[in-house]
Amino acid sequence: MSKKDSQFITMFSVVIGILVTITVLLLALARVVAGRTQVVDVYKDPIYLASLQKNIQPMTQEAVAGQDNSAMAIKAPAGAGPAVAAAVPKNGAELFQAVCSTCHGTGLAGAPKAGDKTAWGPRIAEGKATLYQHALNGFTGKTGIMPAKGGRTDLPDDLIKQGVDYMVSLAQ
Repeated sequence: MSKKDSQFITMFSVVIGILVTITVLLLALARVVAGRTQVVDVYKDPIYLASLQKNIQPMTQEAVAGQDNSAMAIKAPAGAGPAVAAAVPKNGAELFQAVCSTCHGTGLAGAPKAGDKTAWGPRIAEGKATLYQHALNGFTGKTGIMPAKGGRTDLPDDLIKQGVDYMVSLAQ
């Protein structure tokens, strides 16, 4: 290695060392300045203090017999409109379109597709009582899952049976 190369490496090392030292000093100065101003302002900020008070409140409240517990009533969030119930279908065909077709129209979650005679044949052979029971109470089979009432537990049993009858008629 020549003398010029050696000088270059030495000078380069000195410049890098000076730059690293300046960087460390600037970071230390920034921390000192921020420590004297920023932290103090944050701890005195009313928004911060309010959120702190909210966060240290107990997570639960207990109802006490014989006392006024009305403050613990569950309230709708501010700006929430009235709750809207999902429409109840009038017959099996409407039920199929509104609820059942989500899975039985596409084969989602292993559900037999409506009208597929091969998939529905063994199920129909078990009898309508079994189909009604699986539709009403839910069922986990070899190829899929049937949630109770197709996930619409608010629907009457007779309407679910009409939906089963409608899907069976599609597969026959």
